[in-house]
Amino acid sequence: MPTPDALRLAQEADLDLVEIAPQGKPPVCKLMDYGKFKYENAQKAREARRNQTNVIIKEMKLRPKIDKHDYETKKGHVVRFLNAGDKVKITIMFRGREQHRPELGFRLLQQLADDVQELGFVESSPKQDGRNMIMVLGPHKKKADAKVEAKEAKEEKAAERAADEAAEKAERTAANAARPASTPKPKRRSENLDPDIDL
Repeated sequence: MPTPDALRLAQEADLDLVEIAPQGKPPVCKLMDYGKFKYENAQKAREARRNQTNVIIKEMKLRPKIDKHDYETKKGHVVRFLNAGDKVKITIMFRGREQHRPELGFRLLQQLADDVQELGFVESSPKQDGRNMIMVLGPHKKKADAKVEAKEAKEEKAAERAADEAAEKAERTAANAARPASTPKPKRRSENLDPDIDL
């Protein structure tokens, strides 16, 4: 179609004439509302950015001769990070003679990996790096799924709290209704007031 005819058609339809494939023989054009097209593309790009998740690597540092209670505390942090959908870098720091016993660190990392295997997997196996031994754990569930679960749990808790508050309010109202209405006390009148005495 000649260009002037295409432009006339676009004006009659109150649309824009947009060139899609300028290299084509002949060039390909399309009738469309260009403003609406740009807006929809911007919306799609914004939605894609919102759904994009950036993986954060959390770090947990341990010592080879860690106490049982300290180990449980650190393991709790690792569990929390994996539940949130984050990767966890575990670092064992060796000092002095501990550097000659890397098997202690390796055993500790293996134990930690076994303890959290239902939440995460070993993404990078233990490696000696100077004075440190490093292992990376990856979560089984994605960050977006973890966010959705956390949001649902928060909404559920808020609903439970609202239901509890409503029940307490209903109990208070019922208790107030069951209480007998108190009659107002009559005002006391002073009987021995002498009108001649100034107060």
